[in-house]
Amino acid sequence: MECLAISRHSPVGGLGFVHLCGLLHCPQLVATACGPTSGGLRGVNMVNLLRFGEIATERDLRLAIVEAGRICYAQGLMPANNGNISVRMGEDRVMITPSTLCKGRMDLDDLLIIDLEGRVLRFNPRKRRRISSETPMHLEAYRQRPDIRAVIHAHPAHATALTVAGIPFPEDVLPELLEGLGPVPTTDFATPSSNENALAIRPHILGHDAVLIRNHGAITVGHDLDEALVHLERVEHVARVIVMAHGLGEIQHLPPEMIEKLHELRKAMKP
Repeated sequence: MECLAISRHSPVGGLGFVHLCGLLHCPQLVATACGPTSGGLRGVNMVNLLRFGEIATERDLRLAIVEAGRICYAQGLMPANNGNISVRMGEDRVMITPSTLCKGRMDLDDLLIIDLEGRVLRFNPRKRRRISSETPMHLEAYRQRPDIRAVIHAHPAHATALTVAGIPFPEDVLPELLEGLGPVPTTDFATPSSNENALAIRPHILGHDAVLIRNHGAITVGHDLDEALVHLERVEHVARVIVMAHGLGEIQHLPPEMIEKLHELRKAMKP
């Protein structure tokens, strides 16, 4: 018997194992595993790479973005090569996914590092990756929200369908929305892949952690990628329930006293 230590800072626990977890659609990576010398793994201690702190290294952030992309792609939140993911690096830099690349099949060196004006500071010249035209939307979120370190722009089908049908995102149907996220506004229509998206979210992103972009998709923010992804998953879950409920009958809304109670509960839970 031999104890095999796999760390995200090692060659095996870094890029290679990220690929393995992506294939398995696993939201965590292995930290330590013990098994026979033949290579089998028996016990696994998982680490959530999407939760990163102030002292996260550049490699930690690259791993987090790549893993978030694989999760979003596996869940259908970023089909084809749609969507973008970014994290703030310190006060004046951002790491972001490039243009026209499937977020479920990214490598660590596909990511770009830019400044808050959108100028590319670092990239892999061999890959020739280009900056996304939706980068201004990410930068607008960081300018408006100094408290956040992660932004996800995705194309969740059911949430987007509500905006196409002109149905406001319901705040008063599922308790977990009121308790865990709060209202989700919808922007005016903005031309995709333009600065109009940044202008469209500007009135909303300061006071909301999730915003729907009319006839386009959604943007969510968080203190790390785990929080931003949880918001995105919650938005799509609520939208899916609403779409299904519309086909079954009349929507039953929560009573006003319950809404008020959930609002107070959310305020009490905030740090």
